[in-house]
Amino acid sequence: MIIQIEPHSDIPIYTQLTNQIIEGIARGEMKPGDALPSVRSFAADLGVNMHTVNKSYHELERKGIIRIIPKSGAVINSPDVIVKEAHHFMRIKEEFKLVVAEALVLGMTKEQIRENIQSIILDLKGEPK
Repeated sequence: MIIQIEPHSDIPIYTQLTNQIIEGIARGEMKPGDALPSVRSFAADLGVNMHTVNKSYHELERKGIIRIIPKSGAVINSPDVIVKEAHHFMRIKEEFKLVVAEALVLGMTKEQIRENIQSIILDLKGEPK
């Protein structure tokens, strides 16, 4: 998986890293049970501070996407583990709600919103549109 950090972006680097890891997992570039690189080596590879990678890993853990095993590293959780924690679904629903509300305020129709969501799913799954 290739991570591209935009240092001049308004989006914090740890958020860029978090988002790209999530997208990589969604695309199947990383699978449940795979280990993420150590904080130290990932930071060196990306040319960022170790605390930035650490903050990203803790955000992924908070979201239930990975588990951090002390002195062993970070491992991607399986969907079975994540599904057991309903609060993750509620959090996602609330995040969707805000994005959909913004789309409606900006004038998008329900059909345009559906088409965009479908397009994103197909893109992440590598399926033709």
